[in-house]
Amino acid sequence: MAKIPERPEDIFDEFRGDYATLFGDDLLAIILHGSGARGEYIPKKSDINFLVVLTDNGIEHLSDAMSLVAKWQKRRIPVPLFLTRVYIESSLDAFPLEFFNMKSAYQVIHGEDVLKDLPIEKEALRLQCERELKAKLLLLRESSLHAHGEVHPLRELINQSLPAFISIFKALLYLKGQEIPGRHEAVIPATAENFGLDGELFQRLWDIKRGVAKPGRDELKEIVWDYISEIKGLSRQVDQMV
Repeated sequence: MAKIPERPEDIFDEFRGDYATLFGDDLLAIILHGSGARGEYIPKKSDINFLVVLTDNGIEHLSDAMSLVAKWQKRRIPVPLFLTRVYIESSLDAFPLEFFNMKSAYQVIHGEDVLKDLPIEKEALRLQCERELKAKLLLLRESSLHAHGEVHPLRELINQSLPAFISIFKALLYLKGQEIPGRHEAVIPATAENFGLDGELFQRLWDIKRGVAKPGRDELKEIVWDYISEIKGLSRQVDQMV
């Protein structure tokens, strides 16, 4: 059985070698991003996320990577994000939040640092934050109703949604000119302070996600509805940001 990495760096040499052998000069960069780059990787729980940057010729031959992707999936490495430099540079206005979050924590393990000098336009970032908050607010409401007040689906709602909101929180702190904490758990109090959110509620949500807190059904229902109310208020604030 393929071994799941204990640390992201345990696979750097082999991963880099596989893709360099396959793509040669068409491989411009391999970049680790996400929890592995933040120092928050947990074996068997966290993903090891890679951005693989190819030339235009390389991306046209992406099907050649099928067997390589399958090999690494057996070790629980997700399919890398395959992009070209042109795609990145032409998509900053469409996906500023995604590129902002990549830039916030990454490690170049091969080739060029294609993220370092990427310009993130603040109004485009604010607009995407607003759009994401409002879309996720609708999803929170829908998912909470689908849960029928049952503990397991309500916990799953929190587990799945909170990391996405933390990614938005980091961008909002940037838009406010605040220092962005490196670790996710520190982003929550900083956002609560700067945007007037219920810090105790979001800490409770974080504890639930980590499995530290396991509230009963009635308390969990109340927490989720308060969660929805806080996100609603935050989306209004972001709508009015200049």
